[in-house]
Amino acid sequence: MKILLIGNPNVGKSVVFNRLSGVDVISSNYAGTTVDVTRGYITINKFRHELIDVPGIYSTEPSCKAEEIAIDLISEGDVLINVVDATNLERSLNLTLQLIRYNKPIIIALNMIDEINHIGISINIDLLSKLLQVECIPVCAITGEGINHLVNKIPQSEPSNYAYTDKERWNEVGKILSQVQTVKYKHHSFAKTLRDASVKPITGIPFLVIVLMVMFLLIRVIGESLINYFFSPLFEKFWSPIMLYLSGLIQNNTFLHDLLIGKLSNGQIDYGDSFGLLTTGLYVPIGSVLPYVFAFYLVLSIMEDSGYLPRAAVMVDNIMHKMGLHGLAIIPMLLGLGCNVPGALSTRLLETRKEKFIASTLLSIAVPCMALQAMLFGMLGEYGIKGLGIVFVTLFLVWLIIGFLLRRIIKGTSPEIFLEIPPYRIPFFKGMFKKVFTRVRWFLKEAVPFVLLGVLIANLLYTSGILEIIARFTEPVFVYLLGLPKEASGALIMGFLRKDLAVGMLLPLSLSLRQLIVASVVLAMYFPCVATFSVLLKELGIKDMLKSTLVMLISTLIVGTVLNYILILLLN
Repeated sequence: MKILLIGNPNVGKSVVFNRLSGVDVISSNYAGTTVDVTRGYITINKFRHELIDVPGIYSTEPSCKAEEIAIDLISEGDVLINVVDATNLERSLNLTLQLIRYNKPIIIALNMIDEINHIGISINIDLLSKLLQVECIPVCAITGEGINHLVNKIPQSEPSNYAYTDKERWNEVGKILSQVQTVKYKHHSFAKTLRDASVKPITGIPFLVIVLMVMFLLIRVIGESLINYFFSPLFEKFWSPIMLYLSGLIQNNTFLHDLLIGKLSNGQIDYGDSFGLLTTGLYVPIGSVLPYVFAFYLVLSIMEDSGYLPRAAVMVDNIMHKMGLHGLAIIPMLLGLGCNVPGALSTRLLETRKEKFIASTLLSIAVPCMALQAMLFGMLGEYGIKGLGIVFVTLFLVWLIIGFLLRRIIKGTSPEIFLEIPPYRIPFFKGMFKKVFTRVRWFLKEAVPFVLLGVLIANLLYTSGILEIIARFTEPVFVYLLGLPKEASGALIMGFLRKDLAVGMLLPLSLSLRQLIVASVVLAMYFPCVATFSVLLKELGIKDMLKSTLVMLISTLIVGTVLNYILILLLN
């Protein structure tokens, strides 16, 4: 039996799902799409049934791909659990009446029952059940109140015989509300005041900046701590001896050794420079990227479950729409400042192909990750704002201009943002960690193989000398258009493998301030690291990734050339 959880967005449906489901939860793409559908299992009367968390919908008349998938799932379901927001009964009942039309066994989970008294609402639940001819169970998903009663009532659920016409639907909602709900005025609580303040531009924008700074700091601290105190020691103490033993079995300086183990540094493995498939190839996705992925999903889940994510999206929606995106696109950009890989993964928050393409391209071109930022500070730090300021202002302008152009060039739709702004809530931590675990498991299963494949391809290009050939071929571009010495061409091409490797090759060239600025901008823009490239290849597909790469190369060439000649006038 398939049991479906259905409701409007932000009604606590996922928390109910986590209360009902066991440990074996799978989040995967619906066939032929990039829309996530979460599936689990529930045991009722010793029988195991599939439980599906359907994407949130407002109506059974779909307006986007996610809603189309939700409607398809409803037709497949055996029992419908309609999760209703008790604090916003009018909006929820509109969907309830539409679900009744499917003539399937249905039961209503009246969630957030604990909040209605705080805001002056009272609901006659028995009368609501009688009017709708549907069992209505009051629950509080956060505390678990009523969940056991809900489970016991599932086998007894039946279709409703409630009849109405489509033209009368909202009238019916009004009639039901007038009989079952009473509202009394209550003074604003602190939580209500905070909710209002966080969506008004005057107070909301500073609040957003603070939240994003804290979010960014948390991701960085958690990610770096996991790397420094767990993953790096794990690789050094346990994996390195195995790799050195394998290195002894394979003749050094051979193609197979370079491919699997990479180059040894003083007889030891340097996971930053070895670039073997079993050394750097494993360390990059697991030891370097996975900690930030975990930190990202943890912080993102807190923002989702606390109710702040929709507010952040609303606050930046206007500027994002200038670039063919909506407010939720702030998440990939922000996360990209920490690590581009979780930023690339989070483009799944966006609905359409156009939005994902624009967000992925902007992320790759103009959002430098933390590691790259550290390198830029290392190259230009001694020049202060005169050097670093020009680089970061250039990248920000590139982000705006390219986004503005792609909005007009790329075909497709960029839908308006329609988000219900939920009240602030304390996250249900058990469910939150289950969600984080599910997402991290997806990363290990889906993304890591692509990262390994990317490292393998890059390694083959490097060891076969193809990258060196490309560097010689592009040398005139670097010299005559970008104003860089010919030795810089090889360094910047190597940046595809490792940005820090490129910086290490640039520093001995004694570049002028102008050349350092141009090289820094080009290094940041022209290509993401191999790990990010691999993930984007999976998310966008080969065709769109080739288009995105073309945009990267053309924009890098134009910006680098223009910046070079402007700086010749300004700095000479």
